[in-house]
Parts: sequence; structure tokens; C-alpha cells
Amino acid sequence: MCLIFISLNNHPAYKLIVAANRDEFYKRKTAPAHFWEDYPHLVGGRDLEANGTWLGMSKGGKISMVTNYRDLRNLKPVAPSRGQLVSDYLLNGDKPDEYLQAIAKQGYKYNGFNLVVGYPDELYYYSNYKEGIERVPEGIHGLSNHLFNTPWPKVIRGKEKFANAIESTIVDPQELFDLLYDEQIAPDEQLPDTGIGLERERALSSMFIKSPDYGTRCSTVLLIDRDNNVQFTERIYDLNTFDFTQNEFSFAIE
Repeated sequence: MCLIFISLNNHPAYKLIVAANRDEFYKRKTAPAHFWEDYPHLVGGRDLEANGTWLGMSKGGKISMVTNYRDLRNLKPVAPSRGQLVSDYLLNGDKPDEYLQAIAKQGYKYNGFNLVVGYPDELYYYSNYKEGIERVPEGIHGLSNHLFNTPWPKVIRGKEKFANAIESTIVDPQELFDLLYDEQIAPDEQLPDTGIGLERERALSSMFIKSPDYGTRCSTVLLIDRDNNVQFTERIYDLNTFDFTQNEFSFAIE
């Protein structure tokens, strides 16, 4: 997952609203969102190489999501899968802050990541590029491949569009998918320097990424209302035509 927008306890009808894009190499094998055969209480897509996920939820209300922290200069050639951090939280019995405290002790083993875990009305954040664990405050937030709410152009613009898209009493997932499918490239003077070169920085500066070997593979919209009803919707994009297949899951938190 490389771009996440979150509305936490900021809407009269919804405890939590999430709109997110997963960017990945096209050759990496992936399963679309489903209730997992081996853990049928979990819903989310699945990385078929490491068996983790980028965004998932349990029927009991646990939620977890991850983005990579982009720092090519310090990339470890061999490191554990960051997607396992997401699925491990969903599967264990730890409270979210306790889980992140345990992860923080071994964060040095991983390449850079941002991890958000919790429940519909209580989220926590940890990055192995920053000291400490933070409780996510109520409001609207954006997370890409740097720290929480880092003002990269697509995070700033995306948060504004996200806020506008959730103004209505009943949020329409289509409006959130529309904002996630935004290919606008940021001006060069606004680009970060993460060690990948100017041309690559340009390509990765849009909310929806298209390049020859890497890009946005899927988009996810998660809505959880005040009565704990969940609507989990995912769009998987065809890598040639960018037409999409949509998967929808609705359930009440147990």
C-alpha cells in the first residue's frame, strides 16, 4: 500500500473511512480481496509471495494497513516482509499499542515502513523511521511513502479531495475511487528526493501510478458506520487496459 487517506471519528455517520491505493511491481503475484481460506475471519487482498497483506480487517473489528517508507539509499537487499506486519496484527490477540511496541523492538530488521493498526474508532501509528508510537488523532489524515501526514504534493491534494468527497451524509464509494484514480504529476520543484532519481520521482508523484513495470494494482475503500456495519470494496486494475474488477464485502463487526 502506498497511499492512504483516513477519516477517523470525523463524520456523523461513519467511525472510519479509508481510501487507499496499493502500488506494486506488476510481476508480483497477488490475490484479490477475499475472506482467507486459512483464516476465514480475515478479509483483504493477499501477497502470494510472502502471504501477507497491505490492508486487511477481521470480523472482530481489527484493522491494519501498511505503506513502504521510500529510502532507496538504505534499502536492505534481504529483509522480512512488511506485509506480514499487517496480517500478524490481525491474527494475534495483542492490543494495538502493545503490538506496535513489540514491533518497534525489531523495526531495524525491516526496510522502511509505516504501520497503522487498531479498531474503527482507535488507531495507532508506528514507523521504523521515527521514534515512538502515536495514537492517531481524530480528523483527516494522509500517508504515502514518508511519515504520517508528510506534505508531499499528492498527500496535500488528496486530503483536500478526500475531505470534499466525504462531505455528504452518505458517502459514495465511487467518489473515493474517482479521487484515487488521479494521474496528475507534481511539478519538479515540489518533488521529494528519495534516492530514485528525478524521472522516477515524477512517475511516482501521482496518486494513481502507471509505469512500464510498476504502478497502482488496486484501490480499496473501507466504510465503517456508527453501528459497526462494514463495507469493504476493492478494485483490481487490469495491467494492460486499466479496466477494473470490483469485489465487495459487507458485514457487521462481531
